[in-house]
Formats: sequence, structure tokens, C-alpha cells
Amino acid sequence: MDVNGVGWITAIVIGGIAGWGAEQFMKSNMGLLMNIILGIVGAVILNAILAAFKLGFSGWVAYLIIGFIGACILIAVGRMLKR
Repeated sequence: MDVNGVGWITAIVIGGIAGWGAEQFMKSNMGLLMNIILGIVGAVILNAILAAFKLGFSGWVAYLIIGFIGACILIAVGRMLKR
């Protein structure tokens, strides 16, 4: 099974990297598991939004970029809901 043109294990590794990058960029303090979750969920959500606009990307570089942006959005939304 593929996730955006990458395998499941690769998606977890890339999601972790994307989540970690978002954590550093947004200056939040989360653990490794949360970084992986944010990266993967961020990528899935942003891919769904982009698919609604008929934009599709595949490959690990696109997954990394989309995961990073999606994780940043999730962190920002979480901060807005917390306040």
C-alpha cells in the first residue's frame, strides 16, 4: 500500500522528520510520537485539501514538504483552540 507515492514505513520516517521540522519552526515542545503523528496527519489533511483543488503531488520530497506545512497548520490550530 502506498501513501502519496511512498510506502508506509517511509511515510512514518518522513512524517517524523516533517513533524520535527514543524516543531522546531513553530517553537513547540512535543515528543517523537507526536512529531510523527503531526507529520503524517498534516500531510494527509493537506493532501486532501490540495486534491479538492485538483492539485496532486507524489514522492517523498512532496510528502516531506506537504507534511511540514500541514504539521505547522495543525500546531497553529491547536494553539488557537488552546487560548
